[in-house]
Amino acid sequence: MDISYPPEAKSFRAHVRRVLAEELPPNWTGIGSIPGRREALDFWESWRATLHRRGLLGLTWPKEYGGQGLSQLHQVVLVEELMRAGVPSGGLNDMVSIKMIGNILLLWGTEEQKRHFVPRILSNEHIWCQGFSEPEAGSDLASLRTRARLDGDEWVIDGQKIWTTMAHRANWIFVLARTDPDAPKHRGISFLLVPIDQPGVEVRQIKMMNGDDDFCEVFFDGARTPADHVVGPVNGGWKVAKSLLGFERGEEAATLPIAFRAELDRLIALARERGLADDPVIRQRLAACYCRVESMRHLGYRVLTGYLKGEPPGPESSVLKLYWSEYHQDVTTLAMDILGDAGLVPRGRGPLRSMRTDDPGAPIDSTGSWTTTYLNARAGTIYAGASEIQRNIIAETVLGLPREPVTG
Repeated sequence: MDISYPPEAKSFRAHVRRVLAEELPPNWTGIGSIPGRREALDFWESWRATLHRRGLLGLTWPKEYGGQGLSQLHQVVLVEELMRAGVPSGGLNDMVSIKMIGNILLLWGTEEQKRHFVPRILSNEHIWCQGFSEPEAGSDLASLRTRARLDGDEWVIDGQKIWTTMAHRANWIFVLARTDPDAPKHRGISFLLVPIDQPGVEVRQIKMMNGDDDFCEVFFDGARTPADHVVGPVNGGWKVAKSLLGFERGEEAATLPIAFRAELDRLIALARERGLADDPVIRQRLAACYCRVESMRHLGYRVLTGYLKGEPPGPESSVLKLYWSEYHQDVTTLAMDILGDAGLVPRGRGPLRSMRTDDPGAPIDSTGSWTTTYLNARAGTIYAGASEIQRNIIAETVLGLPREPVTG
């Protein structure tokens, strides 16, 4: 594990800091300090346009498709500085639009697909969501039932997807669909690019227990997309989908420890404000959280070292995912215990996204932020790979234990 940055990172870090100083308002403390949800969302979208204007989106993508042609090291430095400044690294849908489908197209897409779609992703003309999970195909994604059949020069798609984050904001969706129903379940699946704005696609928002409705379900009833809108080989979409895993590794390894440490610092300040900093049980629990955040930082360095060397995703990604998601449930439970009865009356807005930590810069005493983040953390051990799945990966690939027997 190498936790040092090479010299070439310094000048780029200085450049990013200059951009932040030029573009952010005076006395900026983070997007969490914007009190109104609508106002904060407006800032997020305007900030996305700023990143695009300053050439800080698609940093590692080739220049011929609108990128900057820089290295993964530059991308890691960028997201570190953006996280420390308390600003997003892209738009609301860019976790999917840029990190997922944009990188997939550069890896698997035809030259025509790259030249058509990639610049439109950067400009935000095309806003994407992910069509993977289904009601009967979550952790066992290969059991998916959505089907696509070729009808002349178009694919016709029928089926349902669920937990389609931000689908109500998107105008394109990439869909895993079964194109050969007679093939074994990991085969006969294709990776399709489908426009949402058509009669055969219906998006329904799902109201969550925290009040958010960013998770959606999408229904396909005779939806159509051109025959050449398949990424990778026909019936070879499973391999394309698996390659998505590596595109979040490096950035999350760099940013998660920063985000969780900032959240913990807010919690320690809250304990002091409420006169609980000297309570021996609270102090012990805060100390335990501190130790776990520092351990997370070193786990992140291990993942980051492999990422910058261009190594394929390994089991350390599952270790980190399992670690942070279970930690976050514990630390947010502690937050609710520190709030006590005040946690029953949310004041102030919650975080803008239903995943990961609260918004950086949120007021220390914002019960709305703490309670919403607490509820969001319940899902952290499910989305992006359930804890049970992560433990299976670790057991099989790290410990060498036998695979679970197939039943049924």
